[in-house]
Amino acid sequence: MTFQPKFMATAIGSMPFDNADAAVDVSLKCLPEAPIWPQLPKFGMNEQMEIQYSEGMPCAVIDRDKQRLYFQTGQDYSDAFAGFYEKYMTATETGDCAPMAISADFSRGIPALEKKLKALGRKLPAVKVQTTGPCSFALTIVDENKRAIYYNEEFLDVIVKALGMKCRWQIQKFRPYAERVICFIDEPILSAFGSSTYVSVKREDVVARINEVVEAVHADGALAGVHCCGNTEWSILVDAGVDIVNFDAFGFGETIAMYSSSIKGHLAKGGLLAWGVVPTSVAIREQSVESLTAKLEHGMAHLAATGIDKQQIAAQALITPSCGTGSMDPADARKVFELTSALSKAMKQKYGF
Repeated sequence: MTFQPKFMATAIGSMPFDNADAAVDVSLKCLPEAPIWPQLPKFGMNEQMEIQYSEGMPCAVIDRDKQRLYFQTGQDYSDAFAGFYEKYMTATETGDCAPMAISADFSRGIPALEKKLKALGRKLPAVKVQTTGPCSFALTIVDENKRAIYYNEEFLDVIVKALGMKCRWQIQKFRPYAERVICFIDEPILSAFGSSTYVSVKREDVVARINEVVEAVHADGALAGVHCCGNTEWSILVDAGVDIVNFDAFGFGETIAMYSSSIKGHLAKGGLLAWGVVPTSVAIREQSVESLTAKLEHGMAHLAATGIDKQQIAAQALITPSCGTGSMDPADARKVFELTSALSKAMKQKYGF
């Protein structure tokens, strides 16, 4: 991989707006090199983090009365699984991932961004898409007995493969509009990895599940990133084969240096770091380009002090918010995107990019 983003700005998917066109306008204005399609949870259940990606998964049930998604495992699901695996094998052989498409009923942001990109009439440097990661999805969603579906091996395999197909479908949809497509696999639950809650979740299994989705992204020639909005064992992501490690550099900027050997190898192979240095909390109200530049420089210097060339860190850096903005006040969210854009420009100028 030879891509050097040089402080290119992109973002995590969710936005707090209730107008898809307006959300896309913010994305295109503030992230002109790598816009996102907005996930818009204000439109209701269908655009919630896991439900948005559940279409086409066998035995998935959306209980709208109880406002939840679960999997019905206590019935004969052999035919449903056979049908799914037939579609998966077809996708593997032909690339046809349409059975795992995300419809307009589950995403207003995808068609809204596609329409604007068509009207633009030129290719952008990048477009960034996203899916909920397999660990976060399967450890959050349960079966009919309220047991995390992660612990059902048969269903977990289907979920991992379905999410991989959803990544591929998005990549194929947006490839005509950009020189490259970036696909983030959102794994917020990794911030709890190693805790007593998930003591039975093994590191090698996490690596393997994420890697399967990463390989699906690579199958369509896109860059695979993993976003985690808390602290975690960052070497897990490197071992899973990701191209981009996206971390909360505002709250946990120094933690990446704890894995300097792994990160050094990641960068040496052309891997990238996406510095989520723009906070997605009320802390944004106290921030400026100057304060965020100082925060980012401190984090980069701390990593460089472990023996990694700072110019390499800079050339292989993206700028993002620390997390999605879906639960924020809309005015605060706009400031997040505006500061992400301004910080990207300031850092490019500072380093002569």
